[in-house]
Amino acid sequence: MPFFSRISPIARTVVIALSLLLPQRGSFAEDGPEGITRPVVLPPFDPNAPGCSKPKSVNKVLAFAQDNQRKFMQGVARGLELAAKDRGLQYQLAQADNDAKKMNTQIQAFLDSKVGALVVAPVDTSSVNRVLKAAIWSGAYVGTVVPPPAISLLNAPQYLTGKVLGDEAAAYIRTRLNGKAHVVLLTHDSLQFVAPRFVAMRDSLKTIPGVTIVADISPLTVDEAGGAAMMRTILLADPDIDVVLGADTVVLGALAALREAGKARPDQFLGGIDGEPAAVAEIKAGGPYKASVSLSSPIFSYAMGQHAADWLEGKSIPQAMDILPIALTLENIAKYEADITDPASVYRDPARRAIYLKMYGNICFDSRDNYINFPWSSEKK
Repeated sequence: MPFFSRISPIARTVVIALSLLLPQRGSFAEDGPEGITRPVVLPPFDPNAPGCSKPKSVNKVLAFAQDNQRKFMQGVARGLELAAKDRGLQYQLAQADNDAKKMNTQIQAFLDSKVGALVVAPVDTSSVNRVLKAAIWSGAYVGTVVPPPAISLLNAPQYLTGKVLGDEAAAYIRTRLNGKAHVVLLTHDSLQFVAPRFVAMRDSLKTIPGVTIVADISPLTVDEAGGAAMMRTILLADPDIDVVLGADTVVLGALAALREAGKARPDQFLGGIDGEPAAVAEIKAGGPYKASVSLSSPIFSYAMGQHAADWLEGKSIPQAMDILPIALTLENIAKYEADITDPASVYRDPARRAIYLKMYGNICFDSRDNYINFPWSSEKK
């Protein structure tokens, strides 16, 4: 008689209950630690912190899972590729084209091929959460652009970023539009981590009684096509728009729609976030596009690539990094363009690097259980 059939009903119940509590093979949620899940304030990064072991059983490959092909993300890809070349890492790129399922499959393929370093700009945070944790458990460096989980997470002080742009727009409305403006906010509500930037824009604008926000809405896709499609719809209801704010890529699309409809004017204020090349070109041309808050994607991604290489060498790296917002003007665009063309020289110069980046916390391979698994922001105290 088999052993299980000979034990008492009570004992059998205990055995079954215990079996349900044991880790199940292949279950992502029970394969490794959950990291730091409660918000903490990270201290400044210590570049002299001791290192630890080198990761084993991973390859010297830096891979980038890219959400879409907007220019900001192309800048991220360029900085990572430059860093990989400088540090002797193979570089691989996967384009998800705004397809969350496709991205999940691509990241799983990177994991299966044992890449040693992975940077991700997620299409949808929830869909890649488990596979990113699996990559962390494998010993790989995992860096993300904004959302967790990550060994090293990149963010911007989102409220400050939005405030820089909102204040520029508010000042323009007061001084150039006589305190009156019809405003469009093209938001990004599908990514909760950037929501504070739009809160800040609203806070800046509400100080002006003559401002009317005629649309406060997210385009279906965060790219030029999405911005253009949304602006065409808005123009049907209100053809006289004075101010448009959002990410550069959607505001550039909105500008195209305004021009298409014959509604673009030199006295308008269009402003965006990201410092995309096309936005910089529009500012230099002196038309409706008046400002872009740069987040310097080639510079921060070059730093992420350097941290990935340091991780593979067993060094201590930052747990998080701020991209510091800079409002681009005709006075500082030339210097900015020189810096993003050569991010390696910026990274090597601590004073120049500090203009763009601020680093927090320390982590290395042996302490990887302390990865960030909460929506980190330096603005949360």
